[in-house]
Amino acid sequence: MKFNVTKSSFGSEFIFGAATAAYQIEGGQGPETGRGSCHWDTFAATRGNVVGLESGAVACDHYNRWAEDLDLLQAGGFDAYRFSFAWPRIMPTGKGALNQTGLDFYDRLIDGMLERGLKPFATAYHWDLPSALADEGGWMNASVTDRFADYCSVLGERYGDRLASIATINEPWCVAWLSHAMGIHAPGHRDLRAAARAMHHVLLAHGKGVQALRASFPSGATTDVGLVLNYEKAEPAFDTDQSRHAAAIWHALYNQWYVGGAIKGEYPATMTEALAEFLPAGWQDEMSTLAQPLDFLGVNYYTRARMAALPDPGFPALESVPGPLDKTQIGWEVYPQGLADILTWLHKDYTGDLPLYVTENGMAWADTVSARDGSVQDQQRVDYFDSHLRACLDVMAKGVPLKGYFAWSLLDNYEWALGYGPRFGLVHVDYESQVRTPKASFNAFQSMLTA
Repeated sequence: MKFNVTKSSFGSEFIFGAATAAYQIEGGQGPETGRGSCHWDTFAATRGNVVGLESGAVACDHYNRWAEDLDLLQAGGFDAYRFSFAWPRIMPTGKGALNQTGLDFYDRLIDGMLERGLKPFATAYHWDLPSALADEGGWMNASVTDRFADYCSVLGERYGDRLASIATINEPWCVAWLSHAMGIHAPGHRDLRAAARAMHHVLLAHGKGVQALRASFPSGATTDVGLVLNYEKAEPAFDTDQSRHAAAIWHALYNQWYVGGAIKGEYPATMTEALAEFLPAGWQDEMSTLAQPLDFLGVNYYTRARMAALPDPGFPALESVPGPLDKTQIGWEVYPQGLADILTWLHKDYTGDLPLYVTENGMAWADTVSARDGSVQDQQRVDYFDSHLRACLDVMAKGVPLKGYFAWSLLDNYEWALGYGPRFGLVHVDYESQVRTPKASFNAFQSMLTA
């Protein structure tokens, strides 16, 4: 199984990588590690939140097996590894005292990347909020923005001389709306006031985090600083004015709010009007802090959203309607044109010449290891990556400054509220034995990248 695209088609400077997140793969939660609790630990321990009450306590045991995982990246011919720091591993209570054992772990991990010729692409926050900060209201409390800046200062001072790039926050929409309005992720609220505050505070934290990182980098550091946002191409499910309006609302809520705040220092008016009574007082005075100059924007893309209106006075009165295209294991439509459309829209309306990276793109499939030859044949995933890589080439040919592509994910891992059922990895993980088995999709990348 091979891709129909070649590495040379993307140019010699284009970066290919694979991505993970700390809580989804690290494990390493024993007392000997010094790691503090995060709100996903307690959310997962609460019946009804996560399939099978599964948690990231062990996950892929990357905390102990990181060298093996970096060897896989090197063998695959990848240029870079996108990983995240675990806030509670570095600051067990989210503020104050540091955990030397955790700091040393990331030293080993980053040095291991550099020894293997891999560029470290870091993320400061991928959803593991320390429990002590959650106790204080978490993203609903403005004070978390200063705690995040303090944390970023530690990261910048300690690791800034070795990182190729660092993104402040991964997918603010998930941090805020999915977690505070829809209740699907930790902390599990279903409250518009909570969501509106989180929507603003997560971007305010980003802005303060950018400032803190740049102020703390060692002299001579060349680390790029950016933000990673997730996008769904919002389309009307039906040829009606109501459905078109529903798609426009979803586009503003899902796509425009975060890039508008971070790039232009402005939110879509339709959203500020709808959420006016719930937003924190004085939010307008903080918009200049949100819009810090960036070195890149990360784009996470998986699928589109086909929206229809609901006969409901609540906000937002809309629903997602399944489309006719092929679906992944978790029901997401395979729609590579949406990636091309999102990248083109961002370049035209927001980012201009700012470098863009596809920081996550991939699909879940119910992969199994063949009893006959021990292989994992995931042709569907090979086709998925191939079609999305071709979409990347299409927009690059039209002038979009796309500089890299990171497959999600290097390893099968903990898929948040869905537990360990969905498998997104290029590498199959047997969670009982922790044996890693590269899939056909990994081999397709390896064939392309090492040709």
